[in-house]
Order: sequence, then C-alpha cells, then structure tokens
Amino acid sequence: MLGADVCGRALAARDARFDGVFFVGITTTGIYCRPVCPARVSYPDRRRFFPSAAAAERDGFRPCLRCRPELAPGRALVDAVPRVARAAALRIAAGALNGREVAQLARELGVGERQLRRAMERELGVSPVELAQTHRLLLAKCLLTDTALPVTRVAFASGFQSLRRFNTVFHERYRMSPSGLRRHSRIPARSELPGVPGGDLVRLTLAYRAPLAWDELLGRLAADAVPGVELVDRRRYGRTVFLNGCRGVVLVENAGAVPGADRPRRRVPSAHVNVNLSASLLPVLMPLLVRIRHLLDLDAEPAAIDAHLAEGGLAALVAQRPGLRIPGAFDGFEVAVGELLAPSRRAKATTSSLAARVAHALGEPIETGIPGLTRLGLTAGRVAAAGASLLSRLGVPPRRSEAIVAVARAVADGRLRLEPGADVPSTLHALREITGCGERASMAVVMRALHWPDAFPATDSSLQRAAGATGSRALLRLAERWRPWRAYAAAHLSLGRG
Repeated sequence: MLGADVCGRALAARDARFDGVFFVGITTTGIYCRPVCPARVSYPDRRRFFPSAAAAERDGFRPCLRCRPELAPGRALVDAVPRVARAAALRIAAGALNGREVAQLARELGVGERQLRRAMERELGVSPVELAQTHRLLLAKCLLTDTALPVTRVAFASGFQSLRRFNTVFHERYRMSPSGLRRHSRIPARSELPGVPGGDLVRLTLAYRAPLAWDELLGRLAADAVPGVELVDRRRYGRTVFLNGCRGVVLVENAGAVPGADRPRRRVPSAHVNVNLSASLLPVLMPLLVRIRHLLDLDAEPAAIDAHLAEGGLAALVAQRPGLRIPGAFDGFEVAVGELLAPSRRAKATTSSLAARVAHALGEPIETGIPGLTRLGLTAGRVAAAGASLLSRLGVPPRRSEAIVAVARAVADGRLRLEPGADVPSTLHALREITGCGERASMAVVMRALHWPDAFPATDSSLQRAAGATGSRALLRLAERWRPWRAYAAAHLSLGRG
C-alpha cells in the first residue's frame, strides 16, 4: 500500500495513473471512491486509504454511485503479492469461489486452507470469501447500471447461487436493494451491431489506464488470429467462445478509437473498451471478463512502464508508441499451438493457412451469423485424442506435430497449467523439456499465457540486432535495466525494427 502522503497528492490531482491502485473511504459519508472521482476532495482527517475495494467494503464503506469503483482497472501482476496470494486472487476474480469452498481452492493451489487465508489476509487485507463477495457485488452493480438484464439474471451472472442471498448481501453491504440501485440508473438500449443477426448482445465496459496503443495491439492480435476462431477488422477484435459448457461470441472495440461512439453516461474521466457478448455467455461472465482483460493487457500501468523503459534508454521508441500493450491469451493452450505452428514470424501467411486447416479439422463448428467466426478454439483434449499423425496429414511438420500433441497431453492431464498464476520457472522448464518446443516458443507462451511482463526472448537474433547486442548474453545484460517489464521492451524493439 502506498503511503498516505502519496495517496493524498494523487487524490488532489485526480491522477488517473492511480485509478485502481488505491481507494479512499470518506468517514463522514461511509462511501469509498476512486482517486479520479470528480466529487469535492474531502478534508485529510476524514479520509482512509485502502489497497482494494474489498478492503474498503470490509471496513463498512459502500461504493460511490458517481465514480463507480467497479469500473476501476485492476492491479498489474507485477505489482503485487507473493505467488500463493496472487494465484488465489486471480482465480477468485475468475469465479473460483462461486459455489465452491475455500478448501477446494487451497487444494488446487497445493497449500493448506489456513495458510491460504493467512497469506491473503497479510497481502490483501481481506479473506478469500470477502474478496470473492466484493467481486460478485461490484460485477452485479455494473450489470444493474449498464444493462437491462432482469435482477434474477444479474444475480446468477455475477456469481451468486440464489436470488435471496444476492438481495440480502447487496442490502447489507450497500444499504439499498438491487432494484433501488437500478432506479437511479438510466438503462441503455440493447446493443445493436452491424453483422450480428438481431443485434441482440449484452454490452459492458472494461476500464484501462490511458494511454492505450490500440492500433498496435490490434495489429499484433491480427497477426496471430486463427481464421474461423478470431477476426480483427480495422477497429475491433472478435472471437468465438466455449467456456465451461457455454458458447457464444465476444466483440471488443476501444470506445476512444471509434468515430462517433456513444460517450459513457458517467462524469468520471475514464478510458474503456466496449465488450459485446452473447447472452448465452452470462453464466460464465466472471471468468470471461478476466480472460478479456488478460488478452488485452488492460491492467497494465503504462505511465510507470513507459517512464521506466524511457529511463532505460528506450525513450525514442516509447515516444512513438505510448501505452504499448502486450497481447495476452484468451486461452493458454491456443497460444501454445499458435507459437508452435509459427517457428518464424516471416512465414506468417503460411502459418495462418496452416492454423486455419487445423482449426477447421479439430475445432467444433458453431453458428454465429458473423462471417469469419465459424469454429470454436482448439481444446487440449481434442488435439491429444487426434494425435500427431492427423496434424502431419494437415501439413504440420512432424517435429512440431509431436510437440503440439505433447503439450496437449500435458495440459489435458493437468501436468501443465497455461494460465495466469501458474509458476513461471516450472512452466518454462516443462515447456523446454518438450522436444520441438524451443526457447523462443517457450518464452512466448509464458509471456502470453501466464501474463508474465518480464519474459524476454534473449535468443532471438532479430531482437539482438534491434538492441545492438552481439549475442544473447550481451542482450540479457543490456535488458537488466528494463526489468521487470522486459516483455514491453522487447515489443518496442520489435516494432521499432519493423
């Protein structure tokens, strides 16, 4: 947690770089706000600062209806906490405790229940259950404010197991009923998008800290997109989704990059992306939104990252592309397959054609009504069952076919976890042990699937040339000044070279 003097200065300046980094509770009103709240700044002796919304709510504060703390961007992975608490927090944000016990989560993380509770209390200031409840309530508040969904659907979409429990907890925490909150909101019309039959999608917003190099992010996503599963046009990203038995589509666009886009109905200065998703995906909304945030790197803190890299000698590159993001992974196994299909970025057209053949053969068909979105993404189980011989018949070189199937079997068996929160050194070691999965591919998978900002492919000869290094050791020595954001440095160098 930052010191009270730092928080006070950030609050007085309404500095958006601290949005989501801390929250301020006002003792006279019992309300907590984001540091960018446009309300009049309170007297210092009436403020209490908290590292998270959950910590503020634990102490009896309720969220401000004006600045809407549920819209604050999250904390970056690099900021925070020891591995166990961080991994637990990531899973809880994705709904790991919705209908499940803390003991189950602790077993999955390989620790005792008491150890997990102590770690989260020490690092985050709240228990696992309190953190999960805050996530559910803030998501419910967002759905009540921004959509016309019935209250019952809001309750279940936000992770509550019963409507009665939802109403009780909402009233206890926020001192009003869900329907009472909705009376204070202007419900928007349904999202209608060209190219979507009926135009009937649910629209939500996800905040980020500006600036955001949206065109560069879309360009990287387009280069890696799997035809049939993903599409990228000049302003938006879309993909099919199969998550915990639910199917549908997701379309994302940067509100600030769309000419004539509707302005958000709030008075808080906020950069955000619009997320349009099939109503069929509402039962998996919590993990879905977490995956989208990881994919688009929305929790990055560009002011801190850019300033650090500029001081490390990359000022000219950073000035060209402020707010550069590292594309993550919607699904870690998909990223692993894509990296193994693309041994060289120079063979992009061939790789795209190959990825399309594999997706068509092994991805389940889906009817979306959107041209270009016809297949669900690959799953480890289906690829493992198909075997290397089928991949070879599709045109995948034998060595890469064997590597892809080996990764698929490890993921399907649970021996390899390709998701944020997994242990980075052990994942790197496991990938390097697979024949055909080289250093470049292993590092790229860890960077994107595990959302690790310090991943750095020092063996990449083109990166060495861009940095003016004579070899991998020289590049690693040079890159020490860029830690813990070496992945961003590599992205700047690659784009600068191009």
